[in-house]
Amino acid sequence: MPSHLPRSFSKPFLKVFHILEAILLLAITLATVVAMVNEFIHVFVNRNIQLTDILLMFIYLEILAMVQQFVAHGKIPVRYPLYIAIMAIARYITLGMKELDGTFIIWLSLAAFILSAATVLIRIGHHYWPYDEPEEQGKKQADD
Repeated sequence: MPSHLPRSFSKPFLKVFHILEAILLLAITLATVVAMVNEFIHVFVNRNIQLTDILLMFIYLEILAMVQQFVAHGKIPVRYPLYIAIMAIARYITLGMKELDGTFIIWLSLAAFILSAATVLIRIGHHYWPYDEPEEQGKKQADD
């Protein structure tokens, strides 16, 4: 749907918005890389790799994958934040297993299961009902 704002306003506004978006994406990428390097230094100094460290590195990797998807395609698939949430829950359970109440662990596990099921349902939905590419939509309208 086209904007109802004057073009003289919307064009410079969008330009500023895209520059701000690029700056923020760069900041997110740099912050994630710095956090990853800090984690590797922590592991190297302690000479001990734990499961929580590996799960944290997977979270960083998923953040970088989200930035890459956004830069490449202009959108982020819903499943990427779901992957991050699942990893965060797994890391939280692993990190605090001794201190957490058994009931709370079950609730966290149920939350991870629900997020996993949602991811599977999204993937199945994309398989059976894929999105039309914008180029294909233009071809369909031209053919009609």
